[in-house]
Amino acid sequence: MRRRWVAPILLACLMLLTLAFTWLTPVEAGDLAQLPTISIATVTGTPAGPVAIVVPGNEPQINLRSGPGSLYDRVGVLLVGQTVPAKGRSPKGEWILVDYPGVPGGQAWVYALYVEIKPKMQLPIVEPPPTPTLAQTATIDPTLAARFVVTLAPTRLPTFTPPPPLAIPTFMADNGPSLGRLPMGFIIMGLAALGVFFGIVAFAQGR
Repeated sequence: MRRRWVAPILLACLMLLTLAFTWLTPVEAGDLAQLPTISIATVTGTPAGPVAIVVPGNEPQINLRSGPGSLYDRVGVLLVGQTVPAKGRSPKGEWILVDYPGVPGGQAWVYALYVEIKPKMQLPIVEPPPTPTLAQTATIDPTLAARFVVTLAPTRLPTFTPPPPLAIPTFMADNGPSLGRLPMGFIIMGLAALGVFFGIVAFAQGR
């Protein structure tokens, strides 16, 4: 009797196993086939709002600074014709705040005369960042400087000795040759008188 029940029981077990494999396999395949899909949204279009366009000038590029003034650090440059979103202006309207990724805060300042705002509109006033402090100049410690001060002993300056007077020779005016300090005219007249006298004597003796 026992042998008669063994065969039907084994057959029933095989049938149950076959049904189990047949039922589980389609379910697993169905689960694996249904993979979730994700769609990534893409942003299209241009950002709305005013823009600053770099106008042509003497330089091919202009500087961007961290604040509205030449005392602020230079953080980048813009080329002629480049367009950036404009966000505001300084209280006096001399500088324009623009978007500039890559710097702290993502914004920088450009001089207003170098750009053109389109469309034409009045930008909102933006409070500028604190003015940078200038580098302090080194001060000299007076105590340390006093150690290197050298006091020179007073010395008497050499006295000035004037040179001896310069003797300039003087020359007498020479009015012609003279004999015994007598004028030459007197000598000539004397000789002429003697000649006349001797001529008269010779004439008298001849008579």
